[in-house]
Amino acid sequence: MKLAILSDTHGLLRPQVMKYLKTADAILHAGDINSQAVVDALRQCAPLYIVRGNNDKAWAAELPHDCTVALGGVTFFLVHNKKEVPQDLAGVDVVVFGHSHKYLQEKRDGMLWLNPGSCGPRRFHQEITLMMAEVANGKITVEKILIPHEVP
Repeated sequence: MKLAILSDTHGLLRPQVMKYLKTADAILHAGDINSQAVVDALRQCAPLYIVRGNNDKAWAAELPHDCTVALGGVTFFLVHNKKEVPQDLAGVDVVVFGHSHKYLQEKRDGMLWLNPGSCGPRRFHQEITLMMAEVANGKITVEKILIPHEVP
């Protein structure tokens, strides 16, 4: 099963990002979506698991603060801000978060922690990134996708 993992789109779905999303079997979005139009576009690509970010205001009231989902034998916990990850993560294999716009992939305490960075408007001189992952039989492999940006 192929997953697209992204965060912090802030109202922008770049054509380069859409190309990857259309190949996914499911999409995990860690918040700061900023518009219902982005949610609708994501749902047209693949089944969507999404959480609300700190910039997702009244329009996103129906989106969960966090969610847990099992895909391909791997259990994911999604939340926007890493500071809001609960202490008890029993049964979770992968934590997916956003907020910082900084790409992160690290193994800690037997769990994989993923921040796909931001693939929305470029901010803070950060890279424009997302993740593509393969999950099967309880295993996950993750690939960093770097989206080229125009130099100002």
